[in-house]
Amino acid sequence: MRELIVADFITLDGVIQAPGGAVEDTDGGFTHGGWTIPYWHDDIGLHFFEAMSQCDALLLGRKTWQIHGGAFEPMLDDPFGDAMNNIRKYVISTTLKSASAWRNSILISENVVETVRQLKQQPGKNILMDGSSVLTQVLAEHDLVDEYRLHVYPLVLGGGKRIFPEGKRLALSLVETSPLPTGVVYMRYRRAV
Repeated sequence: MRELIVADFITLDGVIQAPGGAVEDTDGGFTHGGWTIPYWHDDIGLHFFEAMSQCDALLLGRKTWQIHGGAFEPMLDDPFGDAMNNIRKYVISTTLKSASAWRNSILISENVVETVRQLKQQPGKNILMDGSSVLTQVLAEHDLVDEYRLHVYPLVLGGGKRIFPEGKRLALSLVETSPLPTGVVYMRYRRAV
C-alpha cells in the first residue's frame, strides 16, 4: 500500500502559510510571506529530494497546485522544475474546471476522502503533499496521513494557515530529527497505530 506523506515548512506555532514569498498567499490578510528565506540550508533541499525520490505522485489542494504550477510549468531544462513537471499530480478542487494549466495533472472534484483512500491502495511509490492546509486537515481528520516530514522554523507568526485539524487528537511517533545550523529542525513523525 502506498503511503501519504505530508512535507511542509512550519513555524513553532504551526503556521505553514506563504513560506516562499511575500505575495505567495495573502489570504486572511497574511503579511508574513517568505518567512523561510533567512533560514535556508542545503539540507532542506536534500530532504525534499529524498521525499521526491520515494514518491511517484503529488496530491495538492487547488491554491498550492496553482502556486506550484505557476512557478514550475514555465521551467525548461531545470532538474527541479523537470521533476515537478513530470510527476503525476492530483489536484483537489471544487472550483477548477480543468487541470490543464500544469502538465500531468488530474482533477479530483468530488468524493475526496474515498478517492484518496483508493489512490493509496494502488500500486506505486508514496504520494507526497505540501502546503494544501485545508486538504491536509481533511485527510488527517480521516486518518489518511501516514507521515509528516516537517522543517520546523524557529519563528512564531501568531496566525496563518495550519495543517493540523482543530479538535482532532493525533498520536504521532518521532522517527527522525535533525537540527540544522540555521535553527531549523527537520522532524519526521509517523502516525501511531
